Amino acid sequence: IAGGTGSGKTYIAKKLHEVASNRTVSISQDNYYRDRSDVPKEKRMEINYDEPVAIDNKLFLEHLKQLRSGEPIDMPQYDFATHTRKRETLRVYPAPVIIVEGILILVDSDIRKLYDLSVFVDVKPDIRLARRLERDTSGERGERTWQESINQYLVSAGPMHDKYVEPGKDVADIIINNNGTIDELKDGVATLEARIKEVLGQCS
Repeated sequence: IAGGTGSGKTYIAKKLHEVASNRTVSISQDNYYRDRSDVPKEKRMEINYDEPVAIDNKLFLEHLKQLRSGEPIDMPQYDFATHTRKRETLRVYPAPVIIVEGILILVDSDIRKLYDLSVFVDVKPDIRLARRLERDTSGERGERTWQESINQYLVSAGPMHDKYVEPGKDVADIIINNNGTIDELKDGVATLEARIKEVLGQCS
């Protein structure tokens, strides 16, 4: 499940995981941001976190391959407040359905080859910005002011979306529009839920 910041990827992934939580596993690319503990804290906010090099795609690819092969992984845990990896990891076990979500998951062709179905959540820029502002200023990812969030969006998130995220629409199998309310999103989610139930039925 790909799409820009504030597009609703995490919400959709959560709803799909709930279809059969004991037979699905959800992986967020956010956990694979590179550790920036070697960079002075005051300089970390200046790093562009919205381009592919910000992600440890080598580890991300390796872990996805392990899960597909039926092997468990120790998924890193990322602290957005400090832009560093936490010491502890999360043991994740394989499942018949692996749900992957992130803004840059359709950029790398080697990673794309691992997906059986790719989804792009399409949302207008102004709506994505509004949702990002709400998330950033709520303290969900550390303390960030309204102005800091706006600046980051204008300097990196917006331009990087156009360059790296938006082209994902051209390679995605399904495009879901999420410009409206949660109720208006239900049909798109229901289509994906049906696909998961179909796969799980084949695995019974």
